[in-house]
Amino acid sequence: MNIEKLNGIANRMVAPGKGILAADESTGSITKRFESIKLESTEENRRDYREMLFGATNAMKSYISGVILFDETIRQKAKNGTPLVDMIKATGAVPGIKLDKGPKPLPFCPGETVTEGLDGLADRVAEYAKLGAEFAKWRAVIDIVNGRVSFNAINANAQALARYAAICQVGGIVPMVEPEVLMDGDHDIDKCAEVTEWALKEQFQQLYYAGVKLEGIILKPNMVISGKKCPKQASREEVAEKTLMVLKRCVPAAVPGIAFLSGGQSSEDATAHLSLMNAAGPLPWKLTFSYGRALQADALKAWGGKAANVDAGRKAFAHRAQMNALAAEGKWAQSLEKAA
Repeated sequence: MNIEKLNGIANRMVAPGKGILAADESTGSITKRFESIKLESTEENRRDYREMLFGATNAMKSYISGVILFDETIRQKAKNGTPLVDMIKATGAVPGIKLDKGPKPLPFCPGETVTEGLDGLADRVAEYAKLGAEFAKWRAVIDIVNGRVSFNAINANAQALARYAAICQVGGIVPMVEPEVLMDGDHDIDKCAEVTEWALKEQFQQLYYAGVKLEGIILKPNMVISGKKCPKQASREEVAEKTLMVLKRCVPAAVPGIAFLSGGQSSEDATAHLSLMNAAGPLPWKLTFSYGRALQADALKAWGGKAANVDAGRKAFAHRAQMNALAAEGKWAQSLEKAA
C-alpha cells in the first residue's frame, strides 16, 4: 500500500472550493428520478443524462473535484465514443465507484439494516481500478427506529465499512467511508447528535482495528439535523453548530477531509449548512460536499430528457455546483441564489 499516493488522491478530492458529485444512483434510484420528469429509464437515457452533467465542462473544471459512478456508468461511452471516465478525467476531477450492494435487513433488529457487498470485493476493486476508478464509496445506513438504534446495527455497519476501507487501500484506491444516520423519522436534532456521535466513535475504532490509515480516507457523514417528521425543525445555525460539535469529538485530524452527504435536505439548506460550518473555522480537516440530489435536482428538471434542453440542464447544474463550491469556503450567501 502506498499511503502517500492515497493521501494525494484524498487531498485532490477535497481541494479548496471544490466538491464531489454523487452520480452513483442505482438503476432503481435513477428510475425514480426519471419518473419525476416522465422519462423512461433506458440505458441510453441514463447515459445521456450523465453525459449532460459531465459535459458541463466549465462547472466540472471549476467546482467538481470528483465524481462517484455506478457500475453501468463507469463502463459507458458518450455519444461520440469517449468513455465517460475519460470525460471526467479531462476536467481534472477524480473518478470513483460505488462498491456496496445496498442495505439488507439485519436479523433480530426490526427496521434496521446492514450493508452487504464484501464477498469478492478485492477482485472488484482491482477491476474498477483498471477501469479508471481512484476512489470508492460504501454507504452504511443507520435508521433511528422508534427513537432508538441498536448496538448491533452500529457495530455491524462499522465493521463492514472498516473491512471495505482496508480492502480499498490495499487495492490502491481511496475509500470514502459513509455512515449515514438517516433524517427520516420524528426524532429531534439532539437524538441525531447522540446517534451520530455513537456511530462515528464506533466507526473510527473499527477502522483502527482493521489497520486502515486515516490519511488515505475521506469521511462522508450526515449532518446533525432534525428528523423530517419532527415538529420542531432546527435552525440552519443550530445544524452547523451541532454538526461541528460532534465532528470535533469524533474525527481525528489525520483525516484529510469530510465530504457531507445531503441526505434529503433541500438544495439550499444543504448549501447553507455547509457554508455556515466553514465560516466557523479554522477546522482540523477540510469540509466539502458530496451531494447527489442537492446538486442534480435542478439540472434534471431543466433538462427534462430533451436534447434541446442540454444547455439549460448544464446551466442549472453549474449554478448549484458554484453555490456549493462557495459554501465549501464559507462564502455562500442567500442573496446569490436570488440573483441567479
